[in-house]
Parts: sequence; structure tokens; C-alpha cells
Amino acid sequence: MTASGAGVASGDPRGTSAAGCGHNGRVTTTISSPVQRFDRALAGLSPGYFALVMATGIVAIGLDTVGVGWAATILLVIALVAYVVLALLYALRWFRHRERVKADQRDPERTFGYFTIVAGTGVLSVGLLETRFAPVSVGLVVVAAAVWLVLGYVLPWQVLMARDGEPILARTNGTWFIWSVGSQSVAVALAAVLPLVPQYSHLIGILTVMSWSVGTLLYAGIAVLVTLRFVHHGVTPEQFDAPYWVAMGALAISVVAGAGIADMPSTPMIDASRSLVSATVVIFWCFAAWLIPMFAGAGIWRHVIHRVPLRYTPALWSMVFPLGMFAVASIRLGRVDHIPALEAVGTGFLGVAVCAWLAVAVGFVVSGVRRVRG
Repeated sequence: MTASGAGVASGDPRGTSAAGCGHNGRVTTTISSPVQRFDRALAGLSPGYFALVMATGIVAIGLDTVGVGWAATILLVIALVAYVVLALLYALRWFRHRERVKADQRDPERTFGYFTIVAGTGVLSVGLLETRFAPVSVGLVVVAAAVWLVLGYVLPWQVLMARDGEPILARTNGTWFIWSVGSQSVAVALAAVLPLVPQYSHLIGILTVMSWSVGTLLYAGIAVLVTLRFVHHGVTPEQFDAPYWVAMGALAISVVAGAGIADMPSTPMIDASRSLVSATVVIFWCFAAWLIPMFAGAGIWRHVIHRVPLRYTPALWSMVFPLGMFAVASIRLGRVDHIPALEAVGTGFLGVAVCAWLAVAVGFVVSGVRRVRG
């Protein structure tokens, strides 16, 4: 390897690489241009970056639910801008670095992050319902359902059949739960947009119950796989990262989806499943609440006891989303079932979610400024 190749391969954070020796024996260097730095960042773009949209959108929905409309509007605008920018970046990455994208699709530790596209689209569609852009919500739901259907078959096939030659069970992690979240987000969005398209109530009823059921069964299966990974392979403090919080968020969004199904107008599919779905809602909420101290303790174990540095990564948005979703689920369940204590819990957790969003947003900005400076 040449000196120049070694400099690029090492990922010099200053954006410099050795270009070789001139005739006078001096080593010359070249500075990476902004375009080159951008292209390197694009190549390494996380498949799960749409968690930023998920987290921002659900906190916006929570703030709107408790009447803080001005803050909800600001966050909703941020989520919409982030959605457009990320969609463009993902498309550009496909054209510029297609092999990297294909490698991600075969990587069990990264590929399920692509389901954040589905969940982010679904959350954004619900957030826009109470605005003058409500008709856009219908289009976003169609996009979310179509992407969910395609990715739901393509990505598991890539992981299980195409593979990358490495064992799978040892690499199962918290991002797998985003598959369940994506399915439940479609159910939530379908139930929410039904009043805009009542003529399709029968079809929407079938699709809503189907996506809720698939999401629920996926959660159970993924939970078994993750447990087996812990039992057979263990997990280090470095490996127990933020996406494991999605295990709680997936239950919380199941609560919201189930409550939406319970409130939907009568159709044959809804009537056949309403009692079963309603019975599971409280159980899911209780289990989600039980998981929170466990993950909080795991955070202490990771960052305090084992001193793993807490620095910004895109995965941190996957921790903000479950906090916001649990808050919304608690408020929704408390109001529907007339349980003031649950609504109070949800309001308190919404404050926690807002603080977490602000902290991660500051980390995002600081990280971006450092990257721009090279």
C-alpha cells in the first residue's frame, strides 16, 4: 500500500493523507475537500438514522397531546425537514455507494435499522394529521405500508439466506425490535387516517389488524432470539447500546396501536379482534413499565460502572423514541380508560423525553460542527 492509500485507510480525522515524497525529499500532504469529506460521511451513513425522525415526531405528538402546541410545531417542522434531508441522503448513498448499502443489508447488526424509515414515515403521518397538511398523511401512510411490505421480506431474506458468512445469533441486537416497531407504526397510522378516507374503512380495518398482529408476533420472536443471544454469547457493556431501549418502545407503540384499533369504527375485522386487542393493551403497558428500571440500570452498568464514554451516535435517537412513545402510550391509555395515574405517569415521562431529545440534539449539533471542521 502506498503512503497515500495508508492515510486514507486509516481515516485521518484531520482529513489529510500523505501524497508521497517530492524530488527534494520532502513529504507533501493534501487536504481532503469538503466534497470528499461529505462523500466519506455519506458512505458511512447509519441505516437507522430515520430514528431521528421517529424521536422528534413522537415528542412533538406528545407535546401536542398535553397542549404545548408551539413546541410541538417546532419539533414537527424539524422532523419534516430531517425526513426530506435523510430521504435525499439515503437515495444518494444508494447511487454513490451501492455496495456499502448491500453490505448493510446482509449485516444482522445494521440491516434492521432500515425499518426506521417505516416508523419515521408513520410517526410523521400521525403528526401532520392535526395540521393543514393533513391530506399528506394519507400519502405518507401509503409510503410507510409499501416500504414495510418490501423491507419485511427483503431484509430478513438478506440476513438469513444471502448472509455475510458470519454467525447470526451472536450478532442479534436491539435494532431487531425496530422491525416490530415499523409494523406497529403502520397500524397506528392506518387507524389515525381512517377519518380522512372512510370509504376504505373495511380495507383499512383488515390492514390495521394485520400489521398490529404481525408486529406483536415479531416482538415475541425477536425477544426470544435476543434472550438466546444473551444466554449463549453474553453481552459486553460496549455492546449493550441505546437501541436495546426499543424493546420497551415496541411495547409502548403496541399499546397506542391497540388503543387505536379499539376506537376504530365497526367493520367485520375490527369487531372480530377488538376484544382481544383491547385485553392486551394494559398487559403490554405494564411490561413496558417493568422494563424501564432494567434499562436504566443497564445504562448505569455501562456508563458508570464500566465507564463506557457517553458520546453522540445516531443510535441515541433510538433511546429517545421509546421514552416519548411510552409517554404518549401512558397518556392515551390513561385518558381512554379513565386512569388519572397513568396520564400523570405519561406527562412525567414526556418531560424526560423532552430532556433526552434536547441532550441528543445538542450532541448532534456538536458532532456536526466537528465534522464540518474536519
